[in-house]
Amino acid sequence: MPEAFHKDFSDRNSVRSNRRVRSLRQRHRRAKPFFVARLPSPGWFPLIGAAGGFAFILILVSIAGHPVDAKVDETLSLIQEEWLKPGFPDHPAAAPKMINTRLKEGDSSISALERLGFDAPTAHRMIRKAKPVYSLARVQAGHHFERIDGLSGIDVYYHIDGLTRLHLHRASASDDWQASLSTRKTITRQHIASASITDSLFAAAAAAGLDDRTTMNLVDIFAWDIDFARDIRKGDSFKVLYEERFDDTGSLLGSVIMAAEFINQGKSFKAVRYEQLDGQIHYFTPNGKSMRKAYLKAPVKFSRISSRFQVHRKHPVLGYTRAHRGVDYAAPSGTPIRAIGDGRIEFAGWKGGYGRFALIRHTNSNHTTAYGHMRAFARGIKKGKRIRQGQIIGYVGMTGLATGPHLHFEFRLRGRAVNPLTIKRAPAKPISSSEIARFQQQTSPLLSQLQELSSNPAWS
Repeated sequence: MPEAFHKDFSDRNSVRSNRRVRSLRQRHRRAKPFFVARLPSPGWFPLIGAAGGFAFILILVSIAGHPVDAKVDETLSLIQEEWLKPGFPDHPAAAPKMINTRLKEGDSSISALERLGFDAPTAHRMIRKAKPVYSLARVQAGHHFERIDGLSGIDVYYHIDGLTRLHLHRASASDDWQASLSTRKTITRQHIASASITDSLFAAAAAAGLDDRTTMNLVDIFAWDIDFARDIRKGDSFKVLYEERFDDTGSLLGSVIMAAEFINQGKSFKAVRYEQLDGQIHYFTPNGKSMRKAYLKAPVKFSRISSRFQVHRKHPVLGYTRAHRGVDYAAPSGTPIRAIGDGRIEFAGWKGGYGRFALIRHTNSNHTTAYGHMRAFARGIKKGKRIRQGQIIGYVGMTGLATGPHLHFEFRLRGRAVNPLTIKRAPAKPISSSEIARFQQQTSPLLSQLQELSSNPAWS
């Protein structure tokens, strides 16, 4: 009985709940928000906006008192046309196309010209055309070719040096190449620099404004009189008058020392540049004596002497005492070794404890110089090769019996080794008496400038 009563009561409550839900839904559908009836339909908005805009235009026209000037519209139209359609000339001049390539070690003119876009037959024709003017078989690493394609044709330049270049031209309607040499215009600027050495020559030169290349040129000028490996002392000083040369584009081509003075251990050495009547350019003392000597004072720049010429010396590898018939120059591996005088290679190869070894017989056939323990020979060094003074013949190493990188250098007189540090070096020919007046006329102003020590650069 209670269960039945409970069920009947639940059913009646469920029916009442459902009726209430249906009644609320019907009321919701019949009800309308009060604000909907007060707003116009959205479809009227475009018409209202158009009507308002038209009315605004009419008001403006009536205020102005006359119709809108049509010229204003034409001007605006023209301005917009210029923005949209900029004018160009009927036949625009095409900008020249430029390509450069720099020669690397082992490169040839053929490979360089091919990189510029020429095929092999064309490159060979260009080389044949250039040969009467300049042989492209003599191209050097570091120099570069330049190609310019323009309306008049193709121009190819090979820069022989900072001043001279080979010019090859082919006209647009031709297959023939024309070759000529052209000289670039240069601008020079003179400087005077001076310094006292407190630490090293290079540090003093850099503080005075000299670059490394100019410093090395300074060393080369005085290399016959000063051994920069063992003679330099704290307190030594120098003065240099030099010219910087710029090409027509403003690029620095290099520098040339015109006059210099080096004071080493209290002794003054002066040198001035002079072009002789035969066209040769050398450095001379103020009284016309050549700075050149038959032999350089040292075959390696900026090294130190690690072992001198000795009759009795304990060998560092073999351990017993025997004569050391040369001078050892300690230097980093790979440091260039120079021939101290003109001559011819008599031997280049491996020689026992000397390792890689070269022997040069000099112009005075009684004199030979020997270079041992080299890491490698310079390119082209072989028996019979003619050598000029200062030419690089090899590089410092430690081949053979050596405990560290150095050059073993010997000077031999009729085959017998003598102390290289004590040999006398005969000077080259001085200025001839017939040319001495010309020499003094040209060099006196340079020496005077050097003495003035003006630090202001002068353009010419």
